[in-house]
Amino acid sequence: MDFESILEDIRKGKPILVYDFDDRERECDMTVATQFVTPEVIQKMRKEAGGLICVTTPYSRAMELGLPFMSDVYWDDCEKYPLLRAMAPTDIPYDRTKSSFGLTINHRKTYTGITDKDRALTASEYAKTIFADKPIEEVKKDIGTNFRAPGHIHLLNTSEKILESRFGHTELCTALMYMAGVMPSATICEMMGDDFGSRSKSSVAEYAAKEGIQIIDGDEVIAKWKEFKKDHPEL
Repeated sequence: MDFESILEDIRKGKPILVYDFDDRERECDMTVATQFVTPEVIQKMRKEAGGLICVTTPYSRAMELGLPFMSDVYWDDCEKYPLLRAMAPTDIPYDRTKSSFGLTINHRKTYTGITDKDRALTASEYAKTIFADKPIEEVKKDIGTNFRAPGHIHLLNTSEKILESRFGHTELCTALMYMAGVMPSATICEMMGDDFGSRSKSSVAEYAAKEGIQIIDGDEVIAKWKEFKKDHPEL
């Protein structure tokens, strides 16, 4: 595996596969840079990956825009809806931190929001909107103008310091986007198997070889990220 060729595939809008860790989810996610998502990408994720299609946002960007973690929204509303307190995600078996789930959104130009073309529009326009070279207040206005919530694209917020306290696909794939030099939002989808569970690493490797898709382990992403951060301490 040549790491630079993986980054080049990301820059070209090609999907890659990311395996997390044997002692975590033990899952592979298909990922594409969100800015390059097309209906064909969504269809491929839906048919060949099969998990939940989500879009990541770096913590700092989410916070300055006011895009919350959904667990915080629920917690803040638990006085009105006490059941939300009882349902707090405090027992995630593979993660000692809170869930990375944020809002769910649809672009306002979508119809139902669930079709391949609708989800592709929502995902790609989301990345282009939140990373637009504009004052932050204008970006906030554009988000409100162009998107509605709830919707059919699940947003995921990274942890505050990527790959320091949380090591999920949200962080792994976002880190890869930073290192590739594209807009740092990844569209991700878990690879599901035919045995009612996640697709095994060996099966994913066979699929990757057949389809010509590159695969990388989380340990390798972390190692490369540590090197990258030496020149980008602000991340």
